Amino acid sequence: MKITIKEHRGIHKLVCKAYGQVAAKSTSCCSGSSCCGPKPAASEGELGLSCGNPVAFSKVKKGMTVLDLGSGAGKDVFIAAPLAGAKGKVIGVDMTPEMLKLAAKNLVKFTARTGLANVEFRKGLIEKLPVKDAEADLVISNCVVNLSPDKPEVFREAFRALKPGGCIVVSDIVLNRELPPALKKHAGLYAACVAGALLRRDYLGAIKDAGFKGIKLLSDNAYRAGGTCSDPITDKAGKALNGAASSITVFAKK
Repeated sequence: MKITIKEHRGIHKLVCKAYGQVAAKSTSCCSGSSCCGPKPAASEGELGLSCGNPVAFSKVKKGMTVLDLGSGAGKDVFIAAPLAGAKGKVIGVDMTPEMLKLAAKNLVKFTARTGLANVEFRKGLIEKLPVKDAEADLVISNCVVNLSPDKPEVFREAFRALKPGGCIVVSDIVLNRELPPALKKHAGLYAACVAGALLRRDYLGAIKDAGFKGIKLLSDNAYRAGGTCSDPITDKAGKALNGAASSITVFAKK
């Protein structure tokens, strides 16, 4: 069902607020590998808000231009940048001011530690990427597409941003069955990538409809509601979430 412009803006506002608060706190208790909420930071100021590890599957090579959709504080950007090397480039796109501010602080530390100057963060929506046509060799995203109110448009934009022959590797949450109506409207679960998730067939279909070929499922893990250390986002959902969703990583080529 197509949502209105007002609903689009409402979802963007919800996500900005939720992840702005996460950036401000710079802490979390979420530890599950298939949890889409915040995970403990590897170092001060670094947040991994994720449900997978797209960089590990991406085979980033020297000289590549990598585009990270919903880059947050920059965790995956900073993993990819040394792999791309001095002649490569990694661009992170995020719409949350607090996350971009944290990413900028992390960039200073990253540059001082590595000597690399190949990272750039841009403010923008993943449904309307602030990049030129065919600017990237590789597009990655870590549990962010499901936060978008228009997921098919995200994949169309990723396709536009890629060079011919370029690839996309995305980790995300997909539904194995429809959620109860009450959970679909749960704001906290939307911010946790669950309530806004597409059914598996619809998610993969959106990638195909955007023009991508050679779609492959690289990982597939059941989402567990338990073990979230009293995470207020998922605790209220309880057993209704168990088995209802999976964390997947998908590869596709332009």
